[in-house]
Amino acid sequence: MAESQHAAALLVVGEDGSVNGTNGEALSAALNDHTNQHDTNENCAQENGEDDGPTIDIIINNVVASYSTRCHLDLRRIAMDGKHVEYKREYGMCNMKIRRPYTTATIWSSGKITCTGATSEEASKIAARRFARQLQRMGFKVKFSNFRVVNVLGTCILPFKIKITSFSRKHSEHASYEPELHPGVTYKIKEPKATLKIFSTGSITVTAPCVANVQSAIEHIFPLVLEFRADDEDIDKSLLENEARFIRKQRGIVKPKRPVMNYEEYEDFNSDDSEGSFDSDESQD
Repeated sequence: MAESQHAAALLVVGEDGSVNGTNGEALSAALNDHTNQHDTNENCAQENGEDDGPTIDIIINNVVASYSTRCHLDLRRIAMDGKHVEYKREYGMCNMKIRRPYTTATIWSSGKITCTGATSEEASKIAARRFARQLQRMGFKVKFSNFRVVNVLGTCILPFKIKITSFSRKHSEHASYEPELHPGVTYKIKEPKATLKIFSTGSITVTAPCVANVQSAIEHIFPLVLEFRADDEDIDKSLLENEARFIRKQRGIVKPKRPVMNYEEYEDFNSDDSEGSFDSDESQD
């Protein structure tokens, strides 16, 4: 991806076990229960004036948004006149790409469009408006409406490894672990709505409806996995290698598992017209 990824949140874990960030009190309380054995080293570090401890960066890898142009779109004409367009006639759609922000739009003739690849909600909306502007310049009567973020993929790496087998057993009501099918634990949260993939290496992948839910999910799961922190010798090296290969293969991939035949397979569209018409302002170009 051409653009650098943006951190959605930064949780700073201090040497004294404190956590700076949204809802940091809950994480701080969990850390303090597990840091008594390191008090001597921590006090020495504080006396020497050392900086705060390791940080946990929540990285947004992909934001998926949808919107409507409220007009019929001639896909063949878009493929002939547009730039960076791939026409997939067999699926009844075409893909259009732009570089800033580096994103891809999937366009249907009905006027429904999904935008993928952005690293923030703001960048996703800017990209969506630029796609709409290009279509408008081709002569289509585009009205930018019903924009909304439908899915966000975020990742973070905790500063310790995790005993995922023990974790999945204790939290079996929310966690599912099938090592033959997937190397990580699948943990689902109802409020805020999010699905997490937790790996022994401490890597966590979060899928949620918005960026705020990604951060809330990490803050929710942190004190739970902290109880199952593991040393290097506690984790099978072959398991770590398998997880690393899986993460490298899956992370950042935004293609669907199978070809999408129509827009409804992405998301049931909301008919709210709160965004209004697409005006002639050129500031988004």
